[in-house]
Amino acid sequence: MKFLWLLAILAVICYANCVMFHLSPNTQKCLQEDMQANQLVMGEYEVTDVPGQIIDYIARDSKGHILSQKEHITKGKFSFMSEIYDTYEICFISKVPPHQRGVIQEISLVTKKGVETKNYEGIAEASKIKPLEVDLKRLEDLSDSIVRDFALMRKREEEMRDTNEKTNSRVLFFSIFSMCCLLGLATWQVLYLRRYFKAKKLIE
Repeated sequence: MKFLWLLAILAVICYANCVMFHLSPNTQKCLQEDMQANQLVMGEYEVTDVPGQIIDYIARDSKGHILSQKEHITKGKFSFMSEIYDTYEICFISKVPPHQRGVIQEISLVTKKGVETKNYEGIAEASKIKPLEVDLKRLEDLSDSIVRDFALMRKREEEMRDTNEKTNSRVLFFSIFSMCCLLGLATWQVLYLRRYFKAKKLIE
């Protein structure tokens, strides 16, 4: 039972993120994270209200495709679905009129992704299953998600290793080619100078 609770705590830490930061006037801050394909992301945000100052938020992928956005935010929720494995970012943008002196605002953000977005209480009520079965279902989904993450990490490690091996092979071939060129150039210089000195009768 202790192992199950430990697994649940670790999974919650992995999939639920809470951050709080300060945003200076007329600046923006972005939070980036790699996510798998077809993964639901849900979040809640809260911004300290300052009269006259505006904060917008926007969620997009690495190609600039907008997945979610809203202007003049103070407190609310958002959600979007990742289409492919990519790096996604959530940006908060501060806008202050030129005639107004800006004030630093505090932003709190809570995000959940994957299995943490599921409503297990609703599933329990709809399926009429016991609380223990709900906990087991939650742990099963979390375990599957962790296994998929490890599989993805191993795949990326293999891709990076293959890239490193190809790069090392190219560097080795280039080094050998460079040495051959230098040896050839040195040999040609020696032969040229030998003929030159002989022509000038400086050497026998």
